Amino acid sequence: MSWTAQYSAMARYNRWMNRKLYALAATLTDEERKRDMGAFFGSIHRTLNHILLGDRIWLGRLAGIMSAVAEYDDFAELRRERELTDEVLLTFAAGLTDAQLLAEVAYKTLAGVPHQMPLWQPVGHMFNHQTHHRGQATTLFKQLGHDPGVTDLVAMYREEAT
Repeated sequence: MSWTAQYSAMARYNRWMNRKLYALAATLTDEERKRDMGAFFGSIHRTLNHILLGDRIWLGRLAGIMSAVAEYDDFAELRRERELTDEVLLTFAAGLTDAQLLAEVAYKTLAGVPHQMPLWQPVGHMFNHQTHHRGQATTLFKQLGHDPGVTDLVAMYREEAT
């Protein structure tokens, strides 16, 4: 299997998990979603915001598409923007080639520090970043007494196969 197939799978997993978590978040009150629970970003809402903004920052750096915006305070708007960004990520991942992934890409951090590396490294980081912070969100859901269900990548593969 090629890297492009792997990154397309990761984009599908990203959308699959986001849909699960946002559906669960929609069952919470706004106060529950925004309650500071002492996590890295405080609340479920701020954690979901961070994941979205991180994706948009990386898409801007790597593909010149999407752009970061300030955090979304309204959950419905945040959810709508997440869906839009997930579709862009699917298209981005589907358009990657192994040659592109091996090519060097230059970008600057938010602090303006320049970096250069093969494209596969920051693309892999982007998908890892999502998974890492969704793991934090699932912990917050559990602390509120809500089970996010199975989060395993292989569960998505099994679901796709049916």
